[in-house]
Amino acid sequence: MQEKPEAMLRRWFDELWNQGREDTIDRLLAPDAKVYGLPVPITGPGEFKPFFRQFRQAFPDIQITVVSTVAEGDRVAAHCHVVATHLGEFLKVPPTKRRVEFSGMCIVRAAGAQFVEGWNCFDFLTCYQQIGVMPQLNA
Repeated sequence: MQEKPEAMLRRWFDELWNQGREDTIDRLLAPDAKVYGLPVPITGPGEFKPFFRQFRQAFPDIQITVVSTVAEGDRVAAHCHVVATHLGEFLKVPPTKRRVEFSGMCIVRAAGAQFVEGWNCFDFLTCYQQIGVMPQLNA
């Protein structure tokens, strides 16, 4: 029986991001998959892997918790909570050893046993502020 998109997405975050298992990209991301909402649109595992490596190198202890999901047909949306420590260069900023904590959402569309489209909306502004790339805004 084929895995449901919700279970696939939870596995994506747990295996890839929390455990650092890069082989998950090849298993779950279709060769021609389109991923949006990152610094640039990405197509397939070949373009996603450099993004993953760079982010994981900067935040090697990253942990992403899937707070909740909503699924409909071949699509699933996930609300996520991210915690990590800035231990490697990121956006030309040397490691600050600061803890970051932010949230975000993603929506993916699955076909068969792989994701074919993904849309990300994570609060990277908060992450950038926490490591000093962007100034904190006063309310």
